[in-house]
Parts: sequence; C-alpha cells; structure tokens
Amino acid sequence: MRKQWLAIPYALWALIFSIIPILLIAIYSFCGRSPYGNIIYVFTWDNYNRFLEPIYLNVLWRSVVLAVQSTVICFLIGYPMALIIARSHVKKRSLMILLFILPLWTNFLLRTYAWMVLLRDQGVINHLLISLGIIQEPLKLLYTNGAVLLGMVYNFLPFMVLPIYAVLSKLDHSLIEAAEDLGATSLKVFMKVVFPLSLPGVVSGTIMVFMPAVSTFIISDLLGGGQTILLGNLIQNQFLVARNWQFGSSISIIMISMILICMAIMGRYREEGGELW
Repeated sequence: MRKQWLAIPYALWALIFSIIPILLIAIYSFCGRSPYGNIIYVFTWDNYNRFLEPIYLNVLWRSVVLAVQSTVICFLIGYPMALIIARSHVKKRSLMILLFILPLWTNFLLRTYAWMVLLRDQGVINHLLISLGIIQEPLKLLYTNGAVLLGMVYNFLPFMVLPIYAVLSKLDHSLIEAAEDLGATSLKVFMKVVFPLSLPGVVSGTIMVFMPAVSTFIISDLLGGGQTILLGNLIQNQFLVARNWQFGSSISIIMISMILICMAIMGRYREEGGELW
C-alpha cells in the first residue's frame, strides 16, 4: 500500500504534463477554424485531409527518408564502435564511454552551431581544403540535406552506441568460445552468435535514433537554413507563425502515431523474448 502512495506524484506528473497536453492536442486536431483564426469547437476531418496534400506528404516523405538514412548511418558507425568498447579491457571501458558521451554534456544548440562554423563557406573545412590546394572555390556544405544528415548523425549517434554496448558487454563469452571450438571462423561467429544476440540493443538503438530524427526541427533550421523543411519545422511554423493550432495539432498527432507504432514494434520484440536493456 505504501508503494502505491509513492507512485501518486509520478502519476500526477504524467497526467498533468503528458496525458492532458496530448488530449488537448487531439481535441484541437478535430476542431475547425474561423476566418478570424479563432478555434471552432466542431468535429471535422479537414485538418487531416489537408495533410494529404502533396506539399505536406513531401515533407513527411523527406522527414522519414532523412530519419531512416541517419539511423542506418548511426548503425553502420555505432555498431563497430560499441563492439570495440565492449571488447576493450574493463579499465579502459569507463574512459572510452566517458570520452564518447563527453560532447553530450555540451548544449545541443552549441554543438549544432559549431557545425555551422565548420561547414560554412568561410569555415574551417573549406579553408583547409583550399589551403591544401584540393579545391579552388568553397564547397556548398552548409544549408543542404547533407548538412542536416550530418547534424543528425553527430547528435544521435550515442543513442545507437550505448544500447548496443550495454547488450554486447553482457554477452556470455562461453558461447563465442564454443562456436570457435566447433571450427567457426571469426565472421561466422559474428554472424551466427554475436550479432543475433545483440539484436535487442540494435532494435533499441534504432528506435532511439529514429524517433528524435523524424521529429527534429532545430538541426534542419540551423544546418538546413530553412530550405530543408521537416515535420518538426512544419509543426513549429503552424503554432508560432501561421497560428493554425488545429492543423499543427493534427500533424503532431500523426507524428505521435508514428512514434507509438515504433514503440509497439519494440514492445512486440520484447514479448517474443528480447530484452532491450
């Protein structure tokens, strides 16, 4: 009974700051809009039907494509890094993890602004390439989809590495030794033993990278220069610029639904015997 009382503050926190705001957004998404911009409390599908216009579907497609690309790149870079850390000596692991997450102690905006300094026409990268004689004119690195993708990978890479490392560090090495004793090569040991056993960490890392990547707006604002409009930017513009809270709410509900689908996939994997952490 005492434990139930201790849970009340957390339940109130979730109710006030999570459930009620989402319910309000859901209600607004089904409301109309008067010619003066006021909210009309009437049930309508107009906000969702408007999202089916090609211009908004293109934004959705661009957001999903960039999120998938950043997730794949984070996996290709993050898995070897997690494997190296997990196979390092115990005394070195803590230092390596510390050095890896150290940039996360810096403000998210500052890290993104730092990439702007590196990628701009007069930035460090272009200046170095020109000094080495590799290029004659500055490359267009900033305000491109590539810059946005780079910002996503840089900021979300730890979310891929840490879950995979957590699983790899707990692997039973006797299974690896048994496979080697049976004549399996290093590649077969990895493909048949190590990788399948690390799939819970891969699934967890994939979800943790994809969700913030598909909803980000700061990275696309700063590194994309307003030319790369993603779902997060669209929601921000509807609430702060267009003052169309109803349409912004409908886009938010669509994004929340996408995130819930991802979480359902993760939950289904858990039910099948996986353990993510």
